[in-house]
Amino acid sequence: MLDKDIKFLEESFKKYYFDHFDLIHTHTNPERREFGYQKFNFGMNRHIPIKSDKELHLLLMTNIPSDVYCSNASYLFPNLPMAEKDWQGADLIFDVDAKDLNLPCRINHVCKKCTTCGNVFLQQNECPDCKSTKYETSSALCQNCIAGAKNEIRKLISILTGDLGIKKENIRVYFSGNEGFHVYVSESNYEKLDSRERAELVDYILFKGALPETFGAKKSDFSKSVFSDIDEKGWLGRTSKQVFGSKSNKPKLSKQLISEGYFSFKKKLEDLQKIIGAQIDPNVTIDVHRIFRLAGTINSKSGLSKILCNDLEKFNPGNDACFIDDDKVTILANCPVEFKLKNKKFGPYKKEQVTVPKYAAVYMICKGYATLA
Repeated sequence: MLDKDIKFLEESFKKYYFDHFDLIHTHTNPERREFGYQKFNFGMNRHIPIKSDKELHLLLMTNIPSDVYCSNASYLFPNLPMAEKDWQGADLIFDVDAKDLNLPCRINHVCKKCTTCGNVFLQQNECPDCKSTKYETSSALCQNCIAGAKNEIRKLISILTGDLGIKKENIRVYFSGNEGFHVYVSESNYEKLDSRERAELVDYILFKGALPETFGAKKSDFSKSVFSDIDEKGWLGRTSKQVFGSKSNKPKLSKQLISEGYFSFKKKLEDLQKIIGAQIDPNVTIDVHRIFRLAGTINSKSGLSKILCNDLEKFNPGNDACFIDDDKVTILANCPVEFKLKNKKFGPYKKEQVTVPKYAAVYMICKGYATLA
């Protein structure tokens, strides 16, 4: 990133942090959390102790970070090296990212930036300007992808509350600031789970490794299989409901399943994984030493904020997570897609000079689609 663009983003971020301290708070028991931050074109600074909102705000104004993080874990000594921190437990956090859903629409809004000449293009496997095959990818905000991620969150919350006994009021959903959401569980019995135990929990949520025998199949004599009922709890009932639809359909469809054989039923269960399992990033939940973007802070991949979704259904990231001001800025834009922020459409732009509100300029520069004119 060019020095002039970094300076512009730092000035924009600093103004945001000054104007919106009310959105940014330390996590529960901050004295036991590890904080970290990055600056543009620099590496990560970790193992930072912060004890209050005042200390956090001072860090933001003096360092002007590109990204700010806080650990999911609590430690007795958060400022020490990892082996000496004395881990006490970790929040249960799930990451639902639109890019992991591989929706068909992505071909139309995932941009490729050539690392040789800087050109931004769509779909082709080589840069149309210099023919290089080396590029970085980023995605413009897409409402269809956001809707897909929301659907996975609904499934996740249903599993957490219906199967795992977590109270709905103890679940908070945050927009990550780019393409996905973070789902936090507080005050649960799962905070002491280690990585191995969390991996088992993740497999359950993903509906991974389901065996036909679990649902009543008998491999040795499949004709004697008695499949689980629709009203059973957990995956037994959820799977039967998906397979049979209703209790009245079960006798007829059970005969059909038996006629098709054991391995056909096994394949049906595998096909159901993405339909009824919640598509979460397993590595995020398993990692008990991870540092997560701090709520209220800006995501440097977009210029949008990580923000609490009080009403997931109505939440619109282009409006509700966009806090940079609307002063006019002139940029040289090379953005091959259209995107929408604060109910205004921008792009596509083909290597042209345009004057746009600052929030749109910040968004495109963060994405790599523009530079200051």
